[in-house]
Amino acid sequence: MIETRLLRQFIAVAEELNFRRAAERLHMAQPPLSQAILRLEDMLAYPVFERSNRKVSLTPAGTAFLATARQVLASLDEGVAAARRVAQGIEGHVRLGFIHITPYAHVLAALRAFRADSPAVQFTLREASTQQQVEWLERGEIDIALLRAPGRSTPGLRFERLSGEDILVALPAGHRCAGQAKVDLAQLALDDFVASPRALGQGFHDQLASLCLHAGFVPRVVQQARRLQTVLGLVAAGFGVALLPASLAASMPAGVAMLPLHGDAVPEPLRQLDLYLAWDPRRECPVRERLLAQLRRSAAGQ
Repeated sequence: MIETRLLRQFIAVAEELNFRRAAERLHMAQPPLSQAILRLEDMLAYPVFERSNRKVSLTPAGTAFLATARQVLASLDEGVAAARRVAQGIEGHVRLGFIHITPYAHVLAALRAFRADSPAVQFTLREASTQQQVEWLERGEIDIALLRAPGRSTPGLRFERLSGEDILVALPAGHRCAGQAKVDLAQLALDDFVASPRALGQGFHDQLASLCLHAGFVPRVVQQARRLQTVLGLVAAGFGVALLPASLAASMPAGVAMLPLHGDAVPEPLRQLDLYLAWDPRRECPVRERLLAQLRRSAAGQ
């Protein structure tokens, strides 16, 4: 194996065609440089220089090897620079999971700013439930998750609150409470409910159940849907009422009214639904750290 130092010494002599000047350029003594070139020729099994008392010149083989040596070092230098950019998070690949991002302007702003600042970073985006994202993080299949509180133990993973929003009541347009400014949740004790399955997000599901228990009843869930947008559609179709994050109001279909809960009847912590960042700090990913920082900045400025 030819060392890169030997290649650089050869190139210096080939460009100077003078061992003394090449040695000065390399900040070394001339005898070790001469020995290094002899060692290179032994490794190659052919001479790269013709030497006389008056001049040094490249052999035809030396001329060919000079092009190769320059290509090797240029490729190595570019590889080192590329690795440095990856280590700094300027280049690389980040895998982002999310429950949904369209309603969250601060998330969209963060992604837009990050991509403008780091166009060489490649993204893999995967939409999934909170539970699925936690499993992906645990298996190392994504780098960052945007999700709800998982509602179960997640050893090794780190969670950080990014933002919060109110929980609203979604009612069919013809519902008896649809014309109210606010809804006392106890008014819905006898209504049918539509919800997402608990297995997709235990924390979210349990918080909604706690809201109803605080109002004095256990909700009667008659229909389930995996996507919250589908839950909204089922409400519009008259299958029941639902408790949903306020961000979904932006995509509310016709035939649905989304109203706030009466504040006096429900503690504020229960009425607030948090969006979290989650990642595995045991897995090194410089791009992840830069994207996390951008998501925090955008959320703080919303």
